[in-house]
Amino acid sequence: MKTEDAKKLNRRTFLKIVAAAGASCGLSSAPFVSHAASDPERKLKIGVVGSGRIGGTLGGLWVKAGHEVMFSSRDLEHDKALAAGLGAAARAGTPRDAAAFGDVVLVAVPYSALPQLGKDLADLIKGKVVIDTSNPIVARDGDIATWARQKGAGLASAELLPGAHIVRAFNAVGAARLPTIAQSQGERIGMPIASDDANAVAMASRLIREVGFEPVLIGPLAMGKHLIPGTPLAGERTPEQIRKVVPTLS
Repeated sequence: MKTEDAKKLNRRTFLKIVAAAGASCGLSSAPFVSHAASDPERKLKIGVVGSGRIGGTLGGLWVKAGHEVMFSSRDLEHDKALAAGLGAAARAGTPRDAAAFGDVVLVAVPYSALPQLGKDLADLIKGKVVIDTSNPIVARDGDIATWARQKGAGLASAELLPGAHIVRAFNAVGAARLPTIAQSQGERIGMPIASDDANAVAMASRLIREVGFEPVLIGPLAMGKHLIPGTPLAGERTPEQIRKVVPTLS
């Protein structure tokens, strides 16, 4: 019981610190938040590593929002065609090109690809904000997924992508729904996120809002274990519904 109480206390303390830093741009008043995060007029460079359904869709939405996006995957010709259809603000390259290009890097690959990706991009993602959408699916990813689920997807990703400032996000909403949600004029759907880094939260929150969601920080990266399909936070929920679920998690 004492251990569970300590976990809840740590989570509440973390959330209070984050809330105190400023809600207008997800910590925008914190002194350590970068200019890119706090200035909503400044367009970002976004590197997409894994330009499949999630990466390709989000990258396209961010191009429409006015950002520059570089797409990358194992199929450069696919990425070139994708970029060509989005206009001058989109381009294609290798994963290393995209990681070097981005102020923010979106990682949207099968979880089994993360160990090698972390090695290949280590020098380029160190110190950068990385939005991690990858989910450990045992049937697809095998042993690495079993390990990640036991450790917790957020902490596992931090170990596999060392030096990056990680935000877990976009982990349990289908890619097909993203364009519809981005165009919706009604109440915003909540996007639960987890991170240990204030600047990363600010950057990711801005980009999340620009594709039609309202970011809801559920706690530090250790809480990232709850941001996978099949958990109580999966699917489409209002921000208030997410906030009601969070205290029940451990």
